[in-house]
Amino acid sequence: MAKTFLSARWENLIMANYAVNPEVLLPYLPKGVELDFYDGKAMVSLVGFMFKKTSLFRIPIPLMGTFEEVNLRFYVKRIDGDEIKRGVVFINETVPYKPVAWIANKLYKEHYIAIPTKNEIRVSADNQLIHYGWKINQHWNEINVNTSIESIEMTPESIEEFIFEHYYGYTKITEEVSQEYRVNHPRWKVNKVMDYSINCDFQAMYGNDFSLLSNQEPHSVIFASGSDVSVDWKRRKF
Repeated sequence: MAKTFLSARWENLIMANYAVNPEVLLPYLPKGVELDFYDGKAMVSLVGFMFKKTSLFRIPIPLMGTFEEVNLRFYVKRIDGDEIKRGVVFINETVPYKPVAWIANKLYKEHYIAIPTKNEIRVSADNQLIHYGWKINQHWNEINVNTSIESIEMTPESIEEFIFEHYYGYTKITEEVSQEYRVNHPRWKVNKVMDYSINCDFQAMYGNDFSLLSNQEPHSVIFASGSDVSVDWKRRKF
């Protein structure tokens, strides 16, 4: 059984998905993996969700175990013998606590930053309103959704299945060395997104390569309630 580095509960996941020119992503692509496409499109996702009940090596993190995370990621696959491993590469991950960002950067060589974040979640009998905010250059950015209460199974070969069914993380350590780790969670159910709004300064957050997304409508916005998750300690370099 794989040793668990991190365990937590991920809740209220918003994924705003954008189709981009694949050439934009190539400089960020770790060696040994290739882009994974949905319906012929290279996708990046602006993601907001709640991290709850966080533990490292099964030891709870006091005071900093619950927080918002916002990240930008894209989708890749790796051919490993007879297995096709589908995973994600993070452009940047944002949390409110500097120690959390430091641990992730130090141990997993990821790209975390710590900036102010906030959330608001309102649930009624008919719908739920989910809001995430993050502050960069003295300005608040935000992503909001209005979703149904009912959760349903993902449709095979849907955009929801493509986005959520990537269970590996890949990191570009150097131009010649990449790292792989596995994220474990059950197949999620999804909720219908009835309305959404996004206000994100992509250039300030993620650099010039992604500035065009500030004026681009997303291909899709999807939502899942989430579940318990774990991240294996084992990291494979290749």
